[in-house]
Amino acid sequence: MKRVNPSITRQLLLTSCIALLASCAAQHEEADESAVEPVSNGQSLPAESAASGPAVSLIEHEARVSHDIQAMDAASKMLPRARNVPGYEPYPPGPRQNTENYQNLQDNPVRLAVEEPVSTFSIDVDTGAYANVRRFLNAGQLPPEDAVRVEEMLNYFDYDYPEPASRAQPFSVSTELARTPWNPDSQLLRIGIKGYSVPASERPAANLVFLVDVSGSMQSPDKLPLLKNAFRLLSQQLSARDRVSMVVYAGASGVVLESTAGDNRQRILGAIAELEAGGSTNGGSGIVLAYRLAREAFIKGGINRVILATDGDFNVGTVDFEALVDMAERERASGVALTALGFGTGNYNEKLLERLADAGNGNYAYVDSLTEARKVLVEEMSSTLLTIARDVKIQVEFNPAVVSEYRLIGYENRMLAREDFSNDQVDAGDIGAGHRVTALYEVVPVGRPGHIDPLRYGSSARQEAADVRASGELAYVRLRYKAPDAATDSNTSKLIEFPVMARSLVAAEKQSADFRFAASVAAFGQKLRGGKYLRDFDYADIRALAEPTLSADARGYRREFLALVDLAATLQPAARVTGQQMDKEKRYSGPVSAADVRR
Repeated sequence: MKRVNPSITRQLLLTSCIALLASCAAQHEEADESAVEPVSNGQSLPAESAASGPAVSLIEHEARVSHDIQAMDAASKMLPRARNVPGYEPYPPGPRQNTENYQNLQDNPVRLAVEEPVSTFSIDVDTGAYANVRRFLNAGQLPPEDAVRVEEMLNYFDYDYPEPASRAQPFSVSTELARTPWNPDSQLLRIGIKGYSVPASERPAANLVFLVDVSGSMQSPDKLPLLKNAFRLLSQQLSARDRVSMVVYAGASGVVLESTAGDNRQRILGAIAELEAGGSTNGGSGIVLAYRLAREAFIKGGINRVILATDGDFNVGTVDFEALVDMAERERASGVALTALGFGTGNYNEKLLERLADAGNGNYAYVDSLTEARKVLVEEMSSTLLTIARDVKIQVEFNPAVVSEYRLIGYENRMLAREDFSNDQVDAGDIGAGHRVTALYEVVPVGRPGHIDPLRYGSSARQEAADVRASGELAYVRLRYKAPDAATDSNTSKLIEFPVMARSLVAAEKQSADFRFAASVAAFGQKLRGGKYLRDFDYADIRALAEPTLSADARGYRREFLALVDLAATLQPAARVTGQQMDKEKRYSGPVSAADVRR
């Protein structure tokens, strides 16, 4: 008989208790003043969000847990609206096969600047991969390589990029060039983008449709109970000028909250409290209904967005992957965007959720705790909901007289053809207010040893580039973006361009703290993906690179990162799941613990 990893059991038990306590605490408060404080799911809480008040003894804590569980059991019998959704049925008990699903991506290869001098990609503001990696590591497991996307790990963190000079150009662009920590023969080029910030008082009115998966697979504590508290947090940020609707879907879909003023918290929180899991998952039907409600309550000049919360386990109705993506692409033309929030383990379909968010001109995050829910829906509410620039593309042309090789770290599923850069019909990523986007290129200067052996007969391209040799340009950076509204004149992109000079290379002691930390995160992500280009750069080196940067860590996210590096280092000797243990769709058959793999 296969043994259960005790660390996983303890983690799930802790998660269950935390989610139950948080859910009940929120329901016991006055509806019009209700607020849920995030609690940690085995993570360090930022100092400013830690709970205050007298300590509670273990006996008192257990008594409260018992009381709250009984209260929730009684309340679960009074949930008419969620139960009246067509297709609702109790979810059958018993174990389920794990079918977590991730897109199979190969690391970007090394390119010869003399043969392919131009690199083009779409920006990515998603952060879900980092929180998902954290979930695996906190459970004592190395994540599958396909669950690790380096760009989403980089973009999880704040960096001190300059604010735009004015809103006429919605974001600033900055660069930094320094030696690569893991390769003395190469240099690391960091491109940083910072969207202008919008104070809460200046945020446009929002028309939000919560699209909630209440299928049977959502009944575990890390899914629907956590989801409900996440939406309680978001509801506290809304005002009378905002509108909220709620659609649920299981075997079929239904409306549990018609468009309601954002300050009617009693009605909103009441609808959230009534949600209960049961039945199969007709996600396609739910998406259609949610978009219809969003169009009916459309706020011109405001934020119009569907917020999908699910584990992604669509299994009835429209289940064709590409059909769902096509649906999101068609609907975005109406001016309604789609944000996807992923929850849970076991059958989590990250591949679908990320693609849906991308197709719906939105963003994607994974919520593994109320701390993460607060980060996404409270601290970063404006960047999550308010788009300030659409279809943002980056193109970097490397000077072959100065650069022999380069590779883009991450963004594997955001690569574009060279001609797509100037084609305004090609969709790309959007930037929200206050968003920060980071991209890293590892470049090898001419004359330094690289990854690709030189050709016997060489090339004349370097001689042809002699006219730019004297300029000292290492690369030329171009960005294109569109205005955020859906007006006709906003469909023509605007261009930003500037050179990166080879002489801008800074010495190691002059590297910014943000540069060092970003390099550490990039190295960590690459290490978790196999470390193909890291040479002998190990977890201790990754920690040493990031540790001096903790002074700029008001919310504790960088300290948490160091803790994850330490966790990964303890798991390093264990075998990891290989591609042979997944099917062609990369359906992960884990999570698999170190002990499981050894067996």
